[in-house]
Amino acid sequence: MEQRFGHSITYRIAMGPHQGRKVFTLQTVPPRADPNEAGQAAKVASFSWHAGVVAEPHPRDKLERLCRYIRRLAVSEQRLALTANGKVRYPLKTLYRDGTTHVILEPLDCIARLAALVSKPRLNLTRFAGGFAPNSQHRALVTPAKRAKGKKAGRLVEPQSVVERRAAMTWAQRLKRVFNIDIETCEHRSGQVKVSASIEAPVGIKKSLEHLKGEIQDSEIIVR
Repeated sequence: MEQRFGHSITYRIAMGPHQGRKVFTLQTVPPRADPNEAGQAAKVASFSWHAGVVAEPHPRDKLERLCRYIRRLAVSEQRLALTANGKVRYPLKTLYRDGTTHVILEPLDCIARLAALVSKPRLNLTRFAGGFAPNSQHRALVTPAKRAKGKKAGRLVEPQSVVERRAAMTWAQRLKRVFNIDIETCEHRSGQVKVSASIEAPVGIKKSLEHLKGEIQDSEIIVR
C-alpha cells in the first residue's frame, strides 16, 4: 500500500501498463489569483494552508458548517462519471493553479486510488493533542462531559453530577445528527421506541425469531 499512497499524492498512475506516468488531466487557462487572499493562503511542505474563513465560538451554526466542511468526504460520487471509452472522469470542484479542471483515470487505477483513501482498521481518524488529548490531566476542564483519565484528573475538578456524566451524546443521537436517522421514534406509530431486550448470541436470536414466527406488532427487533 505504500506504493499506492505514493502514486496517489503525486498524481501518477498506480496500476496497469502505464504505471508511474502522470495521470491524464484536462486543463484550461489558469485562473487569476485573488489579490484579497494573497495574505491568507500559503503552501508549505506540500500542504496548502488557508486562513480566509473565520468562525467565532458564538455563532454555532456557522461553526457547525465549517466543521462539516472539514469532515466532508474526499470523493464526491455525484461528480464521478464514465467516458465513452470506459474511463473514469472526475471534474474538480475548484480549478487548480495550473488550470486543471478534470482528472481522467483508468477504472483499475481509480480503484487503486480509492483503496489508498481507506484507513487502516482500528485506527482513530480524529486525534486530539494538548488539553483535548485522551490522557491529558486537563481534559476534564475543557470537555463538556468533564471526563478525564488518570489520578490527577480527580484533583482538578469537582465530582461529576448525573447531568455532567450524561453530557456526551449517545450513539443514537449522533446517528440522528450526522445521518438524519432517528431510531428512537417508531416510523409507523410515531411513538417512542424502547429496548425490551438485547440478544446478541446467534443461538438466542434464532430461538427468539422462531418463537415470534414473524408476528411482530408492537416491537421491532434489531439483529446485529
